Order: sequence, then C-alpha cells, then structure tokens
Amino acid sequence: MRLKHSSNLFEWSATVLAIVISFSGLIYASSKIPVGTCYAVFVGLGTAGTVIVEMIFFNEPFQFIKIVLIGVLLVGVLGLKLLSSSEKAGAH
Repeated sequence: MRLKHSSNLFEWSATVLAIVISFSGLIYASSKIPVGTCYAVFVGLGTAGTVIVEMIFFNEPFQFIKIVLIGVLLVGVLGLKLLSSSEKAGAH
C-alpha cells in the first residue's frame, strides 16, 4: 500500500496517528449524537479539510467556487447538528 504523500517512516506515522485520532473522534461523537449526523459532520469536515490542505500545501489551484461550496457544505452540516440538538431537547 502506498499513500501519495507518505514516503518515509515519519510521514507514515503521522498519517496513522491522524487516522487514529480521526476515527476516535468519530466513535466518541457517535455516542453523543445520531449516527447520520455524526457521519455527515465527519465527511463534511474531512472534505473541507482535504480541499483546503490541497490548496495550501500541494499547490492545488485556488478557486473561489470551491470555498463557496465548502461553506455551503459546512452550513448544511451545522444545520444537521443544530437540528439533532433541538430534536433531543424536544424529546425530553
């Protein structure tokens, strides 16, 4: 197995650590909020982070429309989170 930007032990270790932290956060969050909302947040933040990191570190061309679409994605994810919080509050 080969990752595009992991070519030595340090980079592989950092990648594995990031994956462990990410999935630990996902598992913890899924115990606090509905799984569908948790997954949407996980994927939304992962997508936004990937696009931004590509632009900053890997010379992906900056496109304003990408930033706008990331904003729309994050607003949708926040809406899901707020909706799940209000549903829990109404259930008590």
